[in-house]
This record gives sequence, structure tokens and C-alpha cells, in this order.
Amino acid sequence: MTAPHDRPSAVELLEAVREWMEKDLMSGIEPRLQFHTRVAMNVLDIVSREIAMGADQLQSHAELLASFGVESDAELSQQIRSGDHDNGLLEVLERLRPVIEDKVRVANPKYLR
Repeated sequence: MTAPHDRPSAVELLEAVREWMEKDLMSGIEPRLQFHTRVAMNVLDIVSREIAMGADQLQSHAELLASFGVESDAELSQQIRSGDHDNGLLEVLERLRPVIEDKVRVANPKYLR
């Protein structure tokens, strides 16, 4: 299936802006602004990863929530707080591990190494 939008894709645009910031902008600005530029580059990386992985992560997260019989994180949290999973808390933690890994994979995948 083809995408509804022509190239460049949103991810490609984000990567182009990030590359420009890193290669051209960083060398010509003062250290304080370099720091802020690095922060902005990190934000672009996060958004890029979220766009690239978002649909798959959304689907797997929805399936996980459905396996608990809920539709939202808030509902699952309420079940946990009310003790519905006290007898299988380790299993719940194990089932939630991929959710945490997905969040880290988007926020800063270096932490998964």
C-alpha cells in the first residue's frame, strides 16, 4: 500500500531538519544555544521514532489492554490499585515490560542496550 502523502515523509522531513541543525547550525552558534539546539535535536529524534513506531506500538498496546479486559491505562491502573491483580502481580509486571520497553525505545533507545 502506498502512503497518502508524497515524499518526503514526515520522518524524512524531521531527519532533514535535524541533520541541518547538527551539520550547519551547531558550528555557528554560541555554547548556550548549542545546548538548546541539542535539546531540540533530541525532541526531533523522539518525534521521528514515535511516528515511525507509533502505529505498531498502538496496536500492541491496545491488544495488551484488551487482554486485561480494559480499554485504557487508567482502567488498568484502577484494577491494579483496587487489588484485582494482587495474586498475579509478577505476571502483570512481566506483561507490562514490553510497554515500558516501547516507551524507552521512543524516548531514548540507548537505554535498552
